[in-house]
Amino acid sequence: VQLQASGGGLVQAGGSLRLSCAASGMHFSINTMNWHRQAPGKQRELVATITSSGRANYADSVKGRFTISRDNVKRTLYLQMTSLKLEDTAVYYCNTYIQRDYWGQGTQVTVSS
Repeated sequence: VQLQASGGGLVQAGGSLRLSCAASGMHFSINTMNWHRQAPGKQRELVATITSSGRANYADSVKGRFTISRDNVKRTLYLQMTSLKLEDTAVYYCNTYIQRDYWGQGTQVTVSS
């Protein structure tokens, strides 16, 4: 299983970014996929989850601002982030669990004032 995250960058507060996570070596369409993030000095936290049927759940801190989605044909997971806040600054990781956790390499999102 390989997960390749991309799309991070520097954005001003209030702006938007879309993260992508390309998956390979797995039956992408049948697996729940997740986005996590880790800010400096903090524990990694779950941001959003999407099931194989497309049902999504979000951390309270991002509800109404972030949208998780998936394209099973492209085997790609997305995280559309809008109304970004300074506290969204973190390294974002895509993740799935298939007998064990698999993680992408992380993509840095920095929100500036």
